[in-house]
Amino acid sequence: MKVILANPRGFCAGVRMAIEVVNQALSIKGPPIYVYHEIVHNRHVVEDFQSRGVVFVDDISQVPAGATVVYSAHGVSPEVRRRSKGRNLVEVDATCPLVTKVHYEVLRFARDGYTIVFIGHRDHDEAVGTVGEAPESIVVVETAEEVETLHVADPDRLAYVTQTTLSVADAQSIIAALKARFPNIKGPPKEDICYATTNRQRAVDIWSDESDVVLVIGSRNSSNSKRLVEVALAHGKAAHLIDDAREIDPEWLRGVGCVLVTAGASAPEHLVSEVVRTLAERFGGELEERTLVDEGVTFELPRSLRRLSVAAT
Repeated sequence: MKVILANPRGFCAGVRMAIEVVNQALSIKGPPIYVYHEIVHNRHVVEDFQSRGVVFVDDISQVPAGATVVYSAHGVSPEVRRRSKGRNLVEVDATCPLVTKVHYEVLRFARDGYTIVFIGHRDHDEAVGTVGEAPESIVVVETAEEVETLHVADPDRLAYVTQTTLSVADAQSIIAALKARFPNIKGPPKEDICYATTNRQRAVDIWSDESDVVLVIGSRNSSNSKRLVEVALAHGKAAHLIDDAREIDPEWLRGVGCVLVTAGASAPEHLVSEVVRTLAERFGGELEERTLVDEGVTFELPRSLRRLSVAAT
């Protein structure tokens, strides 16, 4: 059985930055460190931090007054920041810069009097934070079908932005529907879907045709990981989202000649290595690693972390 290991895979620059922020905050302040929502959507990453004294909360009221709170990579709304300041929290912002870019686009469109269509999943942490920038001016659309029933005050003052972790194909179909119904709609100067999301989906799109089964390493609440499964399914392939090697079902691999392995942008590389090793040792997998593109993207650590470090000295 051949095992195609896709590259790029796993951690993107935003995830690496966010995880390093929490690591350094722990080193500077010591536990407990509080994080608003999961720092990234991966069960193994979250459980590791919990074992080291990180407390994940879903409401700022759960953070003791005066404590240190880290905002997750998915971003937060201005209301969350306001409530944090009201509790005298020490704020450290690990929001991915690409998510921050979408927030700025929403603010700019709202300032210029546009109604904004946010293309994404309503309940996702990123959507909640972004919509919170201009709740009176923004509507959420999840599917192209929803475009048909969309009513706006002025079709000529309409703009759209997208969640960074969407399926590229889904986003394109929704954007096409919006442009067909609202020809004067404005989009962002540069597309919002994250480079890492795009690259990982492209790799699955290209190489899944050679494969009988696609294994995506990532957690169930990871939007970009679920999109990778959807890309493979769209090619008519069996595809499975797994947290780690223990979830591999031998029945999936019975009589299979080729398996494509990839990982969502919040999945650690050691989980990928365990899956590849399991495929080799238990199923006779022969590894072939393929590279679509070398990403080479890094993000600087936020100023709020540097201020935390200076304050501690």
